[in-house]
Amino acid sequence: MNNPITHNWLKVCLVYLFVSILSLPLISCGGGSGSVGGVTNPPVDSLADWHWRNPLPQGNGLNGVTYGNGTFVAVGGVGTILTSPDGVTWRIRNSGTTTYFLNGVTYGNGTFVAVGESGTILTSPDGVTWTARESGTANFLTGVTYGNGTF
Repeated sequence: MNNPITHNWLKVCLVYLFVSILSLPLISCGGGSGSVGGVTNPPVDSLADWHWRNPLPQGNGLNGVTYGNGTFVAVGGVGTILTSPDGVTWRIRNSGTTTYFLNGVTYGNGTFVAVGESGTILTSPDGVTWTARESGTANFLTGVTYGNGTF
């Protein structure tokens, strides 16, 4: 079977925390400056192929990004959640927390799920309105995924 998503990958920044590819475009987010980068025509041959976006004024590092139901959702420091319809324009959303870092986010079965420190789990049907869920742990949750009907 020929895999159509086989490319030679190039490291494009020193802090490379998470990549999500869903057809096109490719979106990446990195910690520290709150920047999001993307390329619309993989494979990536050089930094010149990237179009960097800076979804400030929020200013917090970003740790994860996902796509679902026509919306990109990025999560990061002190409860930061950003949404974008196109990976270019970003809006700050209210996560309900400014205490905990959010480290991962995914989409499945009509629901976005974000996870973070101290067992933080947030869910949203649209990326805009978020609800805290009981995790039963105080551990640092670093990632989340969806598969086979389960988060």
